[in-house]
Amino acid sequence: MGYTDAPEGWWREFVLASPAKTGKLAVTRKDGSPHVAPVWVDIDGSDLVFLTHKDTIKGKSILRDGRVALCFDDEQPPFHFVTIAGRAVVDEDPDQLSYWAGRTAARYMGADRADEYAARNGVPGEMVVRVKIDKISAKVNVSD
Repeated sequence: MGYTDAPEGWWREFVLASPAKTGKLAVTRKDGSPHVAPVWVDIDGSDLVFLTHKDTIKGKSILRDGRVALCFDDEQPPFHFVTIAGRAVVDEDPDQLSYWAGRTAARYMGADRADEYAARNGVPGEMVVRVKIDKISAKVNVSD
């Protein structure tokens, strides 16, 4: 599924580790130029999941093209990283929006704030984005 020197399944533990790592989402603008934006993520089965508004640069790109890449990294030695590439599928169902807005918020802001973020971010115009993973690249101990 891609270059990796990491143990099987390591990337999943790395992405879900606490404190939560913000994903750096890469998409292409309409003119083909790159765009990178931070996103809060979670994993559901074999899918990476995040939310975005359909009117943002990333939302418009996902609706237009669907190809995405994300990077997660450790900023302290010995440095590790995971990059994930895949195709995004969107869902605007209100129940799914509320659920995933709360679930991702619990990872990043704490369980006590999940309902607050579910109400704030689980609104019309937002989309649940599921990344169907095509390729994973992972490297552990980059500085060793």
